[in-house]
Amino acid sequence: MKRHIYSLLIISCLSTSCNHLLEEDLRTDLTEPFINTSDGLEAAVVAAYQPLRQYYGVERGMTTTVFGTDIYMQGSDGSFKFFDTYSSQLDARNDYSREIWNNFYVGINTANAVIGRAPQITDMNEVTRNIRIGEAKFLRAHHYFILVQTYGPVHITLEETKVVETASSRSSVKDVYDVIVADLEAAIAQLPASSNDWGRATKPAAEHLLARVLLTRASSTAAQPTDYERAAALAKTVINDYSYRLLPDVANVFAQGNEQNDEVIFAAQYINELIYNGDGPNNASRFVLMQYDIEPGMKRDLTNGTPWKRFRPTDFLLNEVYADRENDARYDKFFKKVFYANNATTIPKVNGAAAYSVGDTAIWLPGVELPASVVASKPYQVVLPSQYTPKKYPSLRKFEDALRPDNQAAGVRDFPMMRLAETYLIAAEALMMSGKAEEAAQYINTLRKRAAKVGATPEETERHLQAMVVSPGQLDIDFILNERARELVGEMFRWFDLVRTGKLVERVKAYNPYGAANIEAHHVLRPIPQDQIDRTSSEFAQNPGY
Repeated sequence: MKRHIYSLLIISCLSTSCNHLLEEDLRTDLTEPFINTSDGLEAAVVAAYQPLRQYYGVERGMTTTVFGTDIYMQGSDGSFKFFDTYSSQLDARNDYSREIWNNFYVGINTANAVIGRAPQITDMNEVTRNIRIGEAKFLRAHHYFILVQTYGPVHITLEETKVVETASSRSSVKDVYDVIVADLEAAIAQLPASSNDWGRATKPAAEHLLARVLLTRASSTAAQPTDYERAAALAKTVINDYSYRLLPDVANVFAQGNEQNDEVIFAAQYINELIYNGDGPNNASRFVLMQYDIEPGMKRDLTNGTPWKRFRPTDFLLNEVYADRENDARYDKFFKKVFYANNATTIPKVNGAAAYSVGDTAIWLPGVELPASVVASKPYQVVLPSQYTPKKYPSLRKFEDALRPDNQAAGVRDFPMMRLAETYLIAAEALMMSGKAEEAAQYINTLRKRAAKVGATPEETERHLQAMVVSPGQLDIDFILNERARELVGEMFRWFDLVRTGKLVERVKAYNPYGAANIEAHHVLRPIPQDQIDRTSSEFAQNPGY
């Protein structure tokens, strides 16, 4: 996919009318005759992927999914803290709600164009044409799924809009899910099991997404009796019927240069090309990084990253979710504990000599409280949990990006949207909710054993493995949520997870000191953008509470 460097959209109507905006916005010089050719259809399919790069790993997507939850709260910087505080500023005029709405409707209309035009294109073989239709249906389903989770009832349009339209209405949640499920079932039938063109949708990606959709619908007003059963079956198919596997070391899933590994099912793609990334470069590494560069012995560099200090772990994440660090290796693998000196001019002096050298430890975050005598014995800075601030806290390492051209450049890494660890968690939750706790525990334990620490001896390793095993009786929705946090921290699931399980208000009140006072029941949905309401000729109702 990365060799297809196309413009963002197809023609102006694809970027405007699906959002019911009155302004025309010509984005490319692609013409109507060109779109009706095989090359034009290929360009349209690639354009339908573009909203992924405007959401995954970018600030608007991460702000609305990562913080304002039980495990992440605001750092010192950023202009959208109201998504964490749930204050009155979180209203229909905020940019992120508008941009997410608009971007995904652009993608939906582009997908509609592919689905509607493809059957009439004669210079493309039937197999390829059906696969491209399958991709478009997969993407349309994805885009609607984000919209229905974020806003609730939304407008459904399944045909390409070629002229400006101002009439629209909110369809029921059930109707939106019916469209999503039908699209994914069609995509599963049309897509290949694998693709040599990395980044294209495949059959297992559609099966994984449908499992996630059914798991979510099962606790919604649109729930169907077989949703949990079908979600579990689809997840097990992805686990058992393809070549995906859990990597032995979970840290390797996020190793830069290893993005196309056996655990990743589908990812949003980025490269070092502005025209390709559009207005959504992957900056995930910056949002979760503490301000290390002003500390003694340190300066900003590519290896450590650019600290934007947007999202800070809550005490609940650090102290309760990751309480078992003796047996579970995930905290140590996912969070940065040491910064190595890279600035000789600011290394502290002791009796006129540098306390340490470039390349030595400059900052250590042990993750636990230590006696004052231990701290005093270290020549470098020791940051204890009691000393964490909105600027100084454990930094998530999953998205580290040292291959950017310079410190100001956008990120170049793919963002993993679906990986096999999540498939195991979907299977476990769906099975548990179906009353099959024993089978659910098997999937949880497979994942937990992968996360067990490796000891100095085989006996020690075995002790860690056994300590990670949980019994069926230990499983409930709170355990599942905590396990999802341990494994998927930062991966843009958390707000949706809390909404899906009915735990958003409860957990924010309990664990997020910024959002606790303001969050209310209506915050399980985001506000419909005021632009959409104002520019619709028919009545378009706002979500309650906004």
